[in-house]
This record gives sequence, C-alpha cells and structure tokens, in this order.
Amino acid sequence: MKKLKYLFLAMLSYSSVSFAQLKPVKYKDGVQVLNGFGIQPKTKSQQKPGILILPAWRGIDKLSKNTAENLSKLGYYAFVADIYGEGNYPKDNTEAGKIAGYYKTNFTEYQKRISLALEQLILSGANADNIVVIGYCFGGTGVLEVARSNMNVKGVVSFHGGLGRDAKRTIEPIKAKVLVCHGADDPYESKEEIAAFQQEMRDTKADWQMIYYANAVHAFTNPESGNDNSKGAAYNEIAAKRSWEHMKLFLNEVLKK
Repeated sequence: MKKLKYLFLAMLSYSSVSFAQLKPVKYKDGVQVLNGFGIQPKTKSQQKPGILILPAWRGIDKLSKNTAENLSKLGYYAFVADIYGEGNYPKDNTEAGKIAGYYKTNFTEYQKRISLALEQLILSGANADNIVVIGYCFGGTGVLEVARSNMNVKGVVSFHGGLGRDAKRTIEPIKAKVLVCHGADDPYESKEEIAAFQQEMRDTKADWQMIYYANAVHAFTNPESGNDNSKGAAYNEIAAKRSWEHMKLFLNEVLKK
C-alpha cells in the first residue's frame, strides 16, 4: 500500500509541472494584423530577461520557433516577431526577396515593426531594461537596425545577416553590444560590404564582435537550407552549434539573470 501511495504522489507531482509552450499572439500596426509567437520561461518573473527573435526573409519559420522554445528552457522570455503581417506572407523566394527588399530600403518601417514586437515581448513579462534581439538572414539585418536606431536593448546578435547600409545615412553612436556570426564563405556579403560594416562599427564606437565560421555559407544555422554549399545557402551543423554557444556566452555577458 505504501508503494502505491508513493507512486500516486509522484504521479500527482509530475502532472503538476507546467512546461512552457509557444503561443500565437495577435497584435497590430494600425489596421495591419501581425501574428507573432511568444513563450515564457518555466519560472516567471518581471526581472527575467527577454529575447526578441527576427525571422529570415520567408517570415516566421521552424527555426525561429525552435529558437524561442530553446531560449525559454534557458530561462528567457522569448518572442518571434511578425514583420510582414497577415495577408502579406511571401509564397516563394521571389516574393520574399521583394518584400524583404522593401523593408531593407524603408528601414524606418522595419524598425517600427521590430519596436512593436519588442512591446509584445515586454507585455509578456520580460524586463524592459534587460533585452537582446537576435535575427537570422533578413532578421540578422534587422538586429543591426535595432542597434543603429538605439532601441532600449542590451545587445543584438546577427546570424548570417545582411550587413549593408546606405552610405548616405547619418552615423550615430551605437550603445548596444553587437555580435555578428558570419559564414566565412557566404557569397552574399562582399569584401567591400564587410569592410564597410566593420568601419561603421569603429565609427560608431560600438562594442562589437564578428566571428567567422569555416566552410559555412549563408543560412548555415537552418537545417532546412540543405547541405550543398555551391548553392550559396546551406546548413552547417558545426557552425550552427558553435554560433549557438557563442550567442549564449554573449547573452550571459550582457544580460542580468
């Protein structure tokens, strides 16, 4: 009887454990409906830091959702931003290129959509003064816009993101710490663009790092990007794992937990 009692208590205790789940979140930019995803850490607290995730050019995908879930397990609030909005999601890479290109050119609109997602992260419970923004590809470009506009964040992490910026734009000091995780063989970033980005970081007096990963091309963190480097975008398991660990070191440095 005692064994049955202990077994029952153990089952009851296990059933009471709540595991964080990714939940859809509707929010708006004026009349435009946006569909993000949020997740809370197992132990909730207003003092816990938050991570905003900016997806690649096709919009919210499996990679960005998995990233949010993994970050919640590490004790962070996480939110996946919807940049395009309901009714504007690209059907293929051609459409994705056009829409992403629009936001890259009209960067203030990109910044606004990011800012609205940031508000949702804070509303979910994250500490408004203890946030990092990370992004993949197009989203990696977005995190640099966060840094350039000096949003209230501690740092930004760009995974194989676009580094370019209109040379006519005014350079302002960058307060957020910057980590760029870059494929050493990424064909979409020229030597000139990389050099210009690094000079921008120097001119803005930013605290920045740029880490190169051998044998890695564009989209090296995404298992769905295939494994053929000759196509310019491909998954690299080693680079993906290393960049994740580098990001965790960065988060531990810049965020208070």
